[in-house]
Amino acid sequence: MTITLEMMPPLMFGGLVVSMLIGYPVAFTLAALGLSFGFLAIHLGFFDLNFLQAIPGRMFGSVLANELLLAIPFFTFMGSVLERCGLAEDMLDSMGQLFGPIRGGLGYSVIIVGFILGAITGTVAAQVIAMALISMPVMIRYGYNIRYITGVLAASGTITQLVPPSLVLIVLADQLGKSVGDMYLGAWGPSVLQIILFAGYTFLLGIFKPSHVPAVPKEARTLTGWALWKKCLLGIIPSAVLIFVVLGTMMLGLATPTEAGAMGAVGAIVLAAIHHKDFSSTSQKILIAGIVATGVGIIVAILYSENIVFKIAFAIAYLAVVWVCLQAVRIPDLRDLIKQGYESTMRITCMVIFILIGSTCFSIVFLGCNGGVWLEHLLTSLPGGVWGFLIFINVFIFFVAFFLDFFEIAFIILPMIAPIAQKVLAPVVGPDAALIWFGVMLCVNMQTSFLHPPFGFALFYLRGVAPRSVKSSDIYWGAIPWIGLQLIMVALVIAFPSVVTGLLDKPINVDLDKVKIEVPQIELPPLDLGPPQK
Repeated sequence: MTITLEMMPPLMFGGLVVSMLIGYPVAFTLAALGLSFGFLAIHLGFFDLNFLQAIPGRMFGSVLANELLLAIPFFTFMGSVLERCGLAEDMLDSMGQLFGPIRGGLGYSVIIVGFILGAITGTVAAQVIAMALISMPVMIRYGYNIRYITGVLAASGTITQLVPPSLVLIVLADQLGKSVGDMYLGAWGPSVLQIILFAGYTFLLGIFKPSHVPAVPKEARTLTGWALWKKCLLGIIPSAVLIFVVLGTMMLGLATPTEAGAMGAVGAIVLAAIHHKDFSSTSQKILIAGIVATGVGIIVAILYSENIVFKIAFAIAYLAVVWVCLQAVRIPDLRDLIKQGYESTMRITCMVIFILIGSTCFSIVFLGCNGGVWLEHLLTSLPGGVWGFLIFINVFIFFVAFFLDFFEIAFIILPMIAPIAQKVLAPVVGPDAALIWFGVMLCVNMQTSFLHPPFGFALFYLRGVAPRSVKSSDIYWGAIPWIGLQLIMVALVIAFPSVVTGLLDKPINVDLDKVKIEVPQIELPPLDLGPPQK
């Protein structure tokens, strides 16, 4: 049988699916498939050997030289440090006692703490494990339904995929060619709305099945009054400051994503030091002096220009941060924690880069074999127009996520469908917001990959730390209502694009036919050429 050019794209796509199902490592599978089909295309005369020079060119010019991807190790390190520093324990304890008197109070505390931790860690594994170890025994002790317990713990861990500064959003912004700041702005609406959906489900359970989510008995609440609020604020305020340092500076245009990630990494070390029991009173005073100096510097910058007082204030703040970091290194537990953070960051960063290299090999050959044209014809001919396209893509991503994680989906599938999405969705929300809407929509969808089999990693993490009395069937059945809530969120994002685009800058519409450029006429004095020459 003769292989034609029209047969190459479906053959490549089919080969990708088969190799994924067999279970070979994704990065090396992509590279092998790309190079194999590339040499086959050369043999069949579809393009020559010079075409493959684009692969190393793209690797060194677009992948390894991409400054945006430098943000990945910084945010990974930040999450890795914060997942082990004890912040989750303090926040869950204080929030549990704050919401304990109401039905579903422990569930509300898990959802809210999951949202806050998602905004400062960005790590599903750490979040699920930390909250399960702390909250599961308490919720079991006070009679919560076991399926509700497993479901809320797993689902509140996956919200970290959507809440800025999510690593997923950075990768999506890079692959879609959009700014990280716009992607973060677009994700805030769905992330808050999803928390409301989770809390609403807990509220309804408290009404219709109160035995599933009982209130905590009064005798079990050890903190009340100011002592309770103080403990809540000590967990929330430092977290809010770190969120502002990372997200606020980026939104205000004061820092690039990479710079914001670097500040977040340093802030994570400071936050870990503050929460450690061996953090000395002298270091606390120096840190307070640094905070006061920062406030003085900001006030001076707002009221006056940057002068010597501004520079001295921030010099004191920088020295305080350096001092706290040095103290953190001197504490053995924190030194080991930072070392583990470096190791985790190295593993994840290497995995991302290898998947990127493999996907580059595959995508260049796929496009060289007219794969883009084949895919565009396939997707634009779907019934239902824009909405048919969105429904098909979301159903496709939902099922692909059964076998691939978000890195693989973002690097393999997204580059193929992004140009088509831009073309199809631009008439609905405008060309600037089209890919932001599409990227956030897929991010909401890909949360489900952590909750459904066979690779529901959040369920695996939960199984690993849950007591033996908790059945695996309870873990899987408990996740189903929360998957349904996430799919409802996908439907809301599709039906109401303003949930995503509401915070984005409105495009400036200018009618070029009505543009008038008025140039003022300047009367020049008569030119004096002097007496006429003979």
